[in-house]
Amino acid sequence: MKKSIYVLSAVAVTLLTGCSKQKAFVSDNFAVSPTPLEYIAGEVPATISINVPAKAMNKKAVVECIPVLQWDGGNAAGASFILQGEKVEANHTIISYKNGGHATMRFSVPFVDGMEKSDLMMQFNTKVGKKIVKMPTVKIGYGTQCTAALITKTAKTANFGVAPDNFQRVISQKQEAAVKFLIGQANLRGSELNSKTVQDFIATLKNIKSDEQSLVLNNIEVSAYASPDGAYAINERLAEKRGEVSEGYVNQQLKQQQLATNVDTKYTAEDWEGFQALVSQSNLQDKEIILRVLSMYQDPEQREREIRNVAVVYKELADAVLPELRRARMVINYDVIGRSDEAIMQLVDADASKLSIEELIYAANILSTSDAQKESILKKAVSLFPNDYRAYNNLGELAMRRGDNETAQSFLRQALSINSNAAEANVNLGMLAIQNGQFQDAETYISKGVSANNFDEALGHLYVAQSRYSQASAKFAKSANNSAALAHILSQDYADALKILGNIKTPDAMTYYLRAILAARMEDKSEVKTNLDKAIALDPSLSKRAANDAEFAEYNK
Repeated sequence: MKKSIYVLSAVAVTLLTGCSKQKAFVSDNFAVSPTPLEYIAGEVPATISINVPAKAMNKKAVVECIPVLQWDGGNAAGASFILQGEKVEANHTIISYKNGGHATMRFSVPFVDGMEKSDLMMQFNTKVGKKIVKMPTVKIGYGTQCTAALITKTAKTANFGVAPDNFQRVISQKQEAAVKFLIGQANLRGSELNSKTVQDFIATLKNIKSDEQSLVLNNIEVSAYASPDGAYAINERLAEKRGEVSEGYVNQQLKQQQLATNVDTKYTAEDWEGFQALVSQSNLQDKEIILRVLSMYQDPEQREREIRNVAVVYKELADAVLPELRRARMVINYDVIGRSDEAIMQLVDADASKLSIEELIYAANILSTSDAQKESILKKAVSLFPNDYRAYNNLGELAMRRGDNETAQSFLRQALSINSNAAEANVNLGMLAIQNGQFQDAETYISKGVSANNFDEALGHLYVAQSRYSQASAKFAKSANNSAALAHILSQDYADALKILGNIKTPDAMTYYLRAILAARMEDKSEVKTNLDKAIALDPSLSKRAANDAEFAEYNK
């Protein structure tokens, strides 16, 4: 039996060193950077340097080097690299038999759970001439330091995008009426007082009187004008008189409605500003000449003389423009007072159909006292206003916070079907993509969410996923959560990381796990144990990760 074993061994050696004259490669022929391997942006990349010593490469040999990352439960092969002897006719890297040689190859495989504790092996497919030669697999590296991969977990407790309401309890409104006067006159004509704008003006005063709790009258402005033709002194008296007449009419209407407020009256003797605006908007044949006159001369009388010199145009001005400037404007300024918080919440329960979409979103965002109540209000909003994306988004945000990502994705996609540019829905889908390790999808979504209220924080998560740690830390400037702490740990800003972890109001298992990593990097063995114990007590699944985590290699021996 021993003799048989000896014979087999001899044959194996012959395969490697006999007639093939191809020496086996050993681990010392390879150098891996970094060591240990590191998780970077969803991948485990490395640079492998190959150093073949003199008289190790057969002149007729072709050696395919295949890097394979192995871990408990799986393996992943990277791209292979081929070496060839100097007598091989091919286009691979040539290694001299006499002098040996060097080569560099790249390795990268997508990260998956389990790679935390793994070995990088080099396998070989070798031929010398037409003969297949077996070369033993060698271990060349190990890994993986994958703290950055925690972003997929810390993202689960981030701040997600909530679509805002536009509810305003006090809304300022205006109601304007306009009356025109005949040239040289200041009396209010019946035809003007029966115009729609004046009748709407009166109706608004009546509405304010009938609902003084919801409508608050602030003041009324009266502005009277004369057209810029004729003597300035006459126009000034005329504009002033028109203001007095219009103010009297306003006071008469206030008295009839039993309302009291300030009536602020002013007049403009010659309305050159209105004149210029009307000329600019007109189709007058020589309007550019008139506009040029206005820009060249500031004196009112000189302006009028120059414009009258354009005889044909002046006739058109007298017919189409000047009559529009002999006028008075009356403007009611009032506030619409919305429902109180108590009234809104009563209607939420009693008859939500009486509420606007803004009131419903406001009730859900601001007035609700629990997620269950918020969800109930948002579902009523969806039923009553199915074409508003915000309620769908906010239902998705609720689902994300409770970890129901399937439901969240459904609501968020409904939001985007209504408005494909909805910032909050895009950012939230980007955050889901980060949780799933789909970083390219995350970038696509988050780039569309610039106006979302959590955009900076979402961008911080994306930067961590892309291994842009310093930029991530800057984006987390206003955040105190696990992801912000992770960004600072990865950028080796340990003081700020410690401060952030201390400011987290409700620490969870991941908070303590990050504290343990920070303690390990600061070589505080006691704090490593204390925080790992707390983390594992809250999430027992972290026990296996900690046992394999390269951050704790010195403590797991």
